Amino acid sequence: MPANGGNVSSETFQPDWVHRSLQSVWHPCTQMQHHEHIPLVSLARGQGAWLFDHEGRRLLDAVSSWWVNLFGHANPRINHALKQQLDQLEHAMLAGFTHEPVVLLSERLGALTGNHLGHCFYASDGASAVEIALKMSFHFWRNSGHPEKCEFVCLRGSYHGETLGALAVTDVALFRDAYGPLLGQAHVVMSPDARQNVPEGNVVQAALNEVEALFQQRADRIASIIVEPLVQCATGMAMYEPSYLAGLRKLCDRYHVHLIADEIAVGCGRTGTFFACEQAEIWPDYICLSKGISGGYLPLSLVMTTNEIYSAFYSDELTRGFLHSHSYTGNPLACRAALATLDIFEQDNVLQGNLVKADQLSQALAPVKAHPRVKHFRRQGMIWAFDVEFNDPVAASQFSRQFFSVALLNGLLIRPIGTTVYLMPPYILSDTEIAFLANGVHAVLHQVLS
Repeated sequence: MPANGGNVSSETFQPDWVHRSLQSVWHPCTQMQHHEHIPLVSLARGQGAWLFDHEGRRLLDAVSSWWVNLFGHANPRINHALKQQLDQLEHAMLAGFTHEPVVLLSERLGALTGNHLGHCFYASDGASAVEIALKMSFHFWRNSGHPEKCEFVCLRGSYHGETLGALAVTDVALFRDAYGPLLGQAHVVMSPDARQNVPEGNVVQAALNEVEALFQQRADRIASIIVEPLVQCATGMAMYEPSYLAGLRKLCDRYHVHLIADEIAVGCGRTGTFFACEQAEIWPDYICLSKGISGGYLPLSLVMTTNEIYSAFYSDELTRGFLHSHSYTGNPLACRAALATLDIFEQDNVLQGNLVKADQLSQALAPVKAHPRVKHFRRQGMIWAFDVEFNDPVAASQFSRQFFSVALLNGLLIRPIGTTVYLMPPYILSDTEIAFLANGVHAVLHQVLS
């Protein structure tokens, strides 16, 4: 620190944010020792689809900053809404109180489901929303006279968060193995991942058959099954047909099991419709939303559910109520950001515009798709993914970090999952940015594999 207490202009004194971060910040989902070889990027600002570091270099945010940023950084319309809200109410407890942003947001989201899911319960992060849905499902069955229905089902390769309840219904070994002794045990059933080969030739039907076999044995003890509709993201962007969701809805109805749709990553237009479940023409018993719902501005998550489930908690008895809370539940600023996000969807006809952008980017990525070591090139809405083949397991284990590092040198923020490269860009890319992204992915792939 300068002797004069820090009164030095930014032009003459630039703090070493990277060094100070490594000394004081424990970064998420990171083996910190890797930063001895892969330097942190110190960000100064964002604008549109771009992030800028303190040296003025820019990166195209091709993963929407962990899948949250829908309409660009420093979006002027969301900024304006937040500035107005900031002068009115920044936060107040939601127990015993309410406020305009949370009411309007709940009403508008409910309307998007035709009010089939007309009750919203709020939290802050995606994992907390999953915890709420799991607890709510179990508690519903207890309030309904079936406390024995306390088991959960998830898909092979599923990811639903890293708090203990969410981790219990996650099937990604990297995240859950270290904490196995702390976790409840969920039933794990076949994923409908379209890349699989099955003897019957019908992946969806094979996966549904496995669910039904389990339900036949255990439905009297199963509270709910949780799925990521259409795309299982953290396992490597495993994509599947909407018919699986339609079939699963029928099985859940037949065997009296709740269906939880974790739309934290795949909701808010990411798969092509606002809710991914719309493509199967079904509604689950619970939808979990987070990430893009606030436009990538503020932590916000929520669980939407039906009047039937809500009514099971409505009672004179305190213990029949859903006694769950978070300090920042229904935060007015976060809700206002979400309302501004919904306004952009409506006013800009975003879903229709995304169809055009998706086709453009898919065409521009044709050279990547044609690469001899690229397999299973796939797209769902505004999500692209492909797998890279390796004969050498050591090279395969190093691929993700190498691709990330080389992408940074090419002006791109891309974080592969293992040997799967994926793109989840914001919805605002220009024609020039689409070309830059596609050409950059091809160049990075060539450099890494060479």
